[in-house]
Amino acid sequence: MALSTEEEESLESIKRWWRDSGRSLAIGIASVALVYFGWQAWQASQTQSAAEASAVYDQLSQLMVTQPGETVPEQDRAVAQALVTSLKTDHADSVYALYGALFGARLAVEVDDLATAEQELQWLLDNTRSGLFGSTDETLVMLTQLRLGRVLLADGEPDRALTVISGIEASALSAEFDELRGDIYMAQGQRDQALAAYESAMQAATGNPILQMKLTELQGSL
Repeated sequence: MALSTEEEESLESIKRWWRDSGRSLAIGIASVALVYFGWQAWQASQTQSAAEASAVYDQLSQLMVTQPGETVPEQDRAVAQALVTSLKTDHADSVYALYGALFGARLAVEVDDLATAEQELQWLLDNTRSGLFGSTDETLVMLTQLRLGRVLLADGEPDRALTVISGIEASALSAEFDELRGDIYMAQGQRDQALAAYESAMQAATGNPILQMKLTELQGSL
């Protein structure tokens, strides 16, 4: 069927546009497809990695379950430490690695290895995330800072311990942080500041006999 002049012009315009732009369009489509399938592959890889990390963490957490006041049995300690290392080495980008480091610090404290405990807690703080693609739970960060402060104080470094927890506003853990500040001030010989910190801790704490004992003893000695 013969085409009208207008139809021929339209067809020629389409052909001309395709000649001029078709290559760029094809490249664009290919690029989008590459990104899409690359994203799908990355998601699949991330899902697999997360599943593996979860399995390692589950095994670790089972080994770390103990009765109050007890430590991890000696026969389980080496296995637990190997699992901590696996999480930090093979799954460093996962949240499981952060909790693994927390377990690693506990293992170290149980054998009075405060230097290793500090390294584990600092690794956790150095590998937290913030931003559009997810942030590390704030409570985990504050708990880690609290434990790092306690480790440094136990290792005879009250000044560093105070620096670690300075400026932290932790409403959920305010009693614990104030008590630690009191302990640090006591180690520094600043008894008045320690008293104020213990009193602040008592206002936020519920049923803490050890804190009450510290406060009572300090009040009696002033």
